[in-house]
Amino acid sequence: MIILKHLGWFFKQEKKSYGIGLVALLSISILSVIPPRIMGLMIDIMAEQSLTPQLLILGVSAFVFIALMMYALRYIWRIFIFGTSFRLENQMRNTIFKHLTRMSSAFYQKRRSGELMALATNDLTAIQNVAGRGVLQLFDSLFSGITVLLAMFFSVNMKLTLIAILPMPLLIIASQYLSKKLHKTYHVAQEAFSDMNNRVLENINGIKVTKTFGQEDNEIKRFSKLADDVYQKNLNVTRWDALFDPVIIMISSLSIFLSLVAGSYLIMNDEMSAGDLVTFVNYIYQLNWPMMAIGFMFNTMNRGLVSYERIETLLSVNPDILNLKDSLNEIPSGDISFNVESFQYPNQEEGINLNNVQFNLLRGETLGIVGKTGSGKSTIIKLLLREFDEYEGAISFGNTPAKEYNLYNYRDAFGYVPQDPFLFSMSIADNIRFGMPEVSLERVREAARIADVDADIMDFELQYETVIGERGVSLSGGQKQRIAMARAILLNPECLILDDALSAVDARTEEIILRNLREVRQDKTTIIIAHRFSALSHAHHILVLEDGNVVQRGNHHELLANDGWYGQIYNLQQLSQIGGEPLETD
Repeated sequence: MIILKHLGWFFKQEKKSYGIGLVALLSISILSVIPPRIMGLMIDIMAEQSLTPQLLILGVSAFVFIALMMYALRYIWRIFIFGTSFRLENQMRNTIFKHLTRMSSAFYQKRRSGELMALATNDLTAIQNVAGRGVLQLFDSLFSGITVLLAMFFSVNMKLTLIAILPMPLLIIASQYLSKKLHKTYHVAQEAFSDMNNRVLENINGIKVTKTFGQEDNEIKRFSKLADDVYQKNLNVTRWDALFDPVIIMISSLSIFLSLVAGSYLIMNDEMSAGDLVTFVNYIYQLNWPMMAIGFMFNTMNRGLVSYERIETLLSVNPDILNLKDSLNEIPSGDISFNVESFQYPNQEEGINLNNVQFNLLRGETLGIVGKTGSGKSTIIKLLLREFDEYEGAISFGNTPAKEYNLYNYRDAFGYVPQDPFLFSMSIADNIRFGMPEVSLERVREAARIADVDADIMDFELQYETVIGERGVSLSGGQKQRIAMARAILLNPECLILDDALSAVDARTEEIILRNLREVRQDKTTIIIAHRFSALSHAHHILVLEDGNVVQRGNHHELLANDGWYGQIYNLQQLSQIGGEPLETD
């Protein structure tokens, strides 16, 4: 019943709906004890041979009237109990999604996508069942059980009722034992389902790699093992769940046996009539549902509790970056100052990721960042975008410390284009205007022209209404990069960050894009991470990183004049370009 306490906030929120539904349930329980009593009376009347057509019509009419009333009341409770439970599922799903959008990239490096998908589907359904079927099973078993017992106690025979309920404590003991076992096994089964879900997502996302390496059969075998594991653990849940019904049937049968034996004795001693015994046996059969509902309820409640605990664990994770109490609710603009004396990723035991990295970038200037893989290029971007706030030093934007801005307003100042961009499964136009859904198609096309992708899009049959596959699988690498760049350009951000976002385009296209950017972003700041140094020829400042340290700085011409790593790699790239083979800086 702990889960009901956890969901108390929702029951208070929807108390009117649940109140109407429970009144309907109570009314049904009261009405349901009338037909057996009428049946008993009719049997006694027939035994006395005093049944008349009028009494028969009256009895049948009462049955029909009660049936119609119960039909209407059942419709009402389904609307107000089951219908309300779906509101809980919808509300919690929105809460989970909102929470996930606030988490940093570090959170997603620790959590698997399959697990998060399971939480937002299977676990939410289990909680919705508590607010729907669980509430029904709890209150219907209470209302039905109490009304039937009262009817047996006061309208039939008190002694027989006491004898019939003697086995009931056995039901409580068995239910508690089985529910504990069910709680443990269901938790294990849900974890196994999360693992399988994650494997499915990985295989779908990596299907090209799987086919390229010819690993279809191996992946099928791996998935089969996971699926078998899920099957076995769910089978274990079913084994414990299946024990509820036999226990309930055995206890119910024992109650009926005791009732028939004791009832026959009472009839022989003229303490009750045959009609009373028929009524009583009908009441015993009506007690079957409350007893079964108790078993179902423990099952539903335990599954819901496991799922709620899993979701509560997720929601208890706080975002890595929190706003200050008096954070500035404005989009920053102006100069950028980056002065990080030392930074180490959380949970990393050894090594410094950035050490004494400093630069000042005036508004309208372009900064280039180069270096080998792992030198700290992306780390600078992560700190600038406030994916981490724990470092020694200071970062400011517009002469105001970055930490003093509201996080969401602060990030609105940036447009970020990664090397491997993500495109949504919707039209090209909607992908480009993702950050500004209301803009016109003309503005979308203008952004695409700057990214030099407009001509490519117009060659498609549906042009900007072309719906691309998940992650843009119907596009080339260069087209995906340029559409992602157009998406960022459309925002006209204060600071545009290109994280090796030109790696999939040829040198001529790269030059066109960079020239367009210089023309439209003369008063805006741009940061470019590149492996092809020709992209940085017009940058005002260039940083050369190695092992988290700045080993060279200057503009393109200054760095070429020095006999350093930058000049050596640039010359090699020029030679390889003449030879027709690109050269990476790694």
